[in-house]
Amino acid sequence: MPKQLRAGVIGAGFIARVHVRAIRDSGHLVVGIASSSADSAAKAADELNIPAHFETWQALVASKDVDVIHVCTPNELHAEISIAAAQAGKHVVCEKPISVTLEEAVDIQAEVTSAGVGFAIPFAYRFYPVVREIRARLQSGNAGQIHLMHGAYLQDWLASPSSSNWRVDSVTGGKSRAFADIGTHWCDLMEFISGDRITSLVAKTSTAYETRGGKPVLTEDIASVLFETESGASGSLTASQVSFGRKNLLQIEFDGSKESYTFNQEKPDSFLIGGQNSNQIVMQGQENLVSGDAKRLSRVPAGHPQGYQDAFNAFVADAYASFQGEVRNGVPGLADGLRSAALIEAVLESAETREWVRVKTEALALG
Repeated sequence: MPKQLRAGVIGAGFIARVHVRAIRDSGHLVVGIASSSADSAAKAADELNIPAHFETWQALVASKDVDVIHVCTPNELHAEISIAAAQAGKHVVCEKPISVTLEEAVDIQAEVTSAGVGFAIPFAYRFYPVVREIRARLQSGNAGQIHLMHGAYLQDWLASPSSSNWRVDSVTGGKSRAFADIGTHWCDLMEFISGDRITSLVAKTSTAYETRGGKPVLTEDIASVLFETESGASGSLTASQVSFGRKNLLQIEFDGSKESYTFNQEKPDSFLIGGQNSNQIVMQGQENLVSGDAKRLSRVPAGHPQGYQDAFNAFVADAYASFQGEVRNGVPGLADGLRSAALIEAVLESAETREWVRVKTEALALG
């Protein structure tokens, strides 16, 4: 029987709290937290009923009472903390992007592989039951040959010129923002569902405002990407953090020779099957799903919504099971983190050169 693992969380913001809830829902323990300061960690520990807080993330990583480190910090720290955790023999759950450069991602790969520890990246949208259902139906050939994959990931939390965040800073957050922060989610989901991979792309990035808070904006608000895949399919993605009225609209469509399939993350309890003469809406719920993997992740009857936190809980449960040697389908791991880093690099290169760029694969030894 798998043992109860002890987790330490580094960071105290929104996503760290999502991690804390997911760890507990999965039957494991949150034993410590560290943040940007000792006071911040103490406050979070009190609010979240975590027994110990640490003055530094280094102290938490070194603790013998911790089995898994959750990295929920600004992006510039992801690689340093992940490498330190691996060297300390801890499993790692690291927020995306796992690094601010592909070179750093390769360094993480080397240390994690050498240490023999587990690594997971929270591409949690994979864990909606209807996502697994679409994946199973596409891979069974229901849609026929997929010739077009397209969609968008739109948010509005930076739509106002007065809005800002640490992610806007090109050092703290990295050189890419909209694509690295949300575009990578869309690409991971597209590749996971279809089983296909982007081989080359051309990208245009832009900013809505030249300054925020009196500082120049050096990271993109919008990324528009055209791509080609291994199977020969075409695709397009628009990622934006400045689209008023769109809170977290991740929509993706797969157009095949027989049918099309559409998923909207803001309405995750159903998906659309498109036909030439009629359309069908398939609802979440074990009684409506064909895929065994989708049924496994479906915890409530149709009509009872499962949302983002439920998907995240399922991600952590499967990641922790994989850390202990169980085989769980679709856990996003180190190879997926490197894949994401390679896509970010390709988008930035294409946006700068205004040319088509091939996505690097030679570094992805774990793919």
